Amino acid sequence: MSLFYATIATGLFLILCGGTLIFNYNPSQKILKAFPRSKPATYILMATAIIWFSFKIYNLPSSEFGDYSTILLVIFLSITFASFYLVPDFLGVRALAGLTLLIADILLDAAFMQEPTSRLFLVSFVYLAILFVLILGVVPYVLRDVINWFFKIKFRVQILAYALSFYGILLTYVALNY
Repeated sequence: MSLFYATIATGLFLILCGGTLIFNYNPSQKILKAFPRSKPATYILMATAIIWFSFKIYNLPSSEFGDYSTILLVIFLSITFASFYLVPDFLGVRALAGLTLLIADILLDAAFMQEPTSRLFLVSFVYLAILFVLILGVVPYVLRDVINWFFKIKFRVQILAYALSFYGILLTYVALNY
C-alpha cells in the first residue's frame, strides 16, 4: 500500500467515525456501550484476526522463524481457541486490539522510509492507536469504562467526534498534497 492510500484511508475512516458520533448519537451510544461484551462482535472480530494473523504466520520468511511456521501456527491457534473458554470476558476488545495492531503494521509499512515529513501526521496517529490498544489488550475492561465516561456527558462525545473528524480532514488534506 502506498503512503497516499494509507493516509487517505485513515483520514476517511476517522471522518466516518467522527461523523457517526455526531449525526447518530443515540444509536452509536447503544452500539458502543454493548460492544465490550458483545458475542457477535467477538466472533466477527476474532474470526477476522485469526484468519489474518494465521496468514501472516503461515507466510513467514525463513529469516523470521519461517522454518517453524507450522509449529507457531498450532501454538497460536491453540491459545486463541483456549481463550474462548478460559478468558471469554472482553474477548472482542482484545480481538479489536489485535486487528488494530495488524492494521498499524500495514500503515507503518506504507510510511516507512518515505520522503514527505507530512507522513508524520499519519505515523503519530498510528502510534497513539498502538499505545491505546496495547493498554486495552492488558486491561480490556478499561474500554467499557472509557465509553461510559464519554457518554456520561454529551459534550465529551461531541468533542471526541469533532476531534476525530478534524484529524480525518487533516489527514485527507495531507494525503492530497503529497
